[in-house]
Amino acid sequence: MATGRKVLVVQNTPGGGPGRVGGWLREAGLGLDVVRAYAGEPLPVSLGSRALVVLGGGFLPDEDGRAPWLPAVRRLTGQALEGGNPVLGICLGGQLLAHVAGGRVRGRFGEPECGSTPVRLRAEARRDPLFGGLSAVVPAIERHVDAIAELPPGAVWLADSERCRYQGFRVGECAWGVQFHPEAVAADVRGWDRDWLRARGFDPDRLYDRAVADEPVSSAAWAAFTRRFAGIVARG
Repeated sequence: MATGRKVLVVQNTPGGGPGRVGGWLREAGLGLDVVRAYAGEPLPVSLGSRALVVLGGGFLPDEDGRAPWLPAVRRLTGQALEGGNPVLGICLGGQLLAHVAGGRVRGRFGEPECGSTPVRLRAEARRDPLFGGLSAVVPAIERHVDAIAELPPGAVWLADSERCRYQGFRVGECAWGVQFHPEAVAADVRGWDRDWLRARGFDPDRLYDRAVADEPVSSAAWAAFTRRFAGIVARG
């Protein structure tokens, strides 16, 4: 049933749409305003009462020369933090949330992660409105070479992985950033550039097989996670 609540979704690359996260949000009764910023679609001046979801992209949060719409995304993220609008930042979106809130993001930082990866929940996640109740380790699809080097002051550190220190965090009461891709499925992994993967030490076929094997568990976990976010949006 429709709630009347809306979510502004910022898409930063042609292949980086909201995927199953968008489907779960719609199933929860939310309306999605998807802006394909990479294609020149204009971002609004104001969020109003909308929640904000910022998706992934292959650049840093302040690489305005490569992605000239990023200043507008940072401005909207700042509005959300000031106004208490719910935020979910995914990969680049999570890095951008950390950047706007006073953290630090570094390019080509640490070891790259690709494919389905065990994400480990920290003790702080047990009381978190989105992560609470999930298993201690949950698989999630990753694809990044950049990473958060320092969380914003006062942020709650919620999850990590073997190669990446900051997989999940919360700023304030209702803004979450994740390094992984809850919207991605095994079929997405199948479509990745095989030469790009091999150049970074990954076997494309093994990545795909692992993503297929992990998909039932990851789908259940990230559906619950997303529906909890939708519930926070619906309650205003």
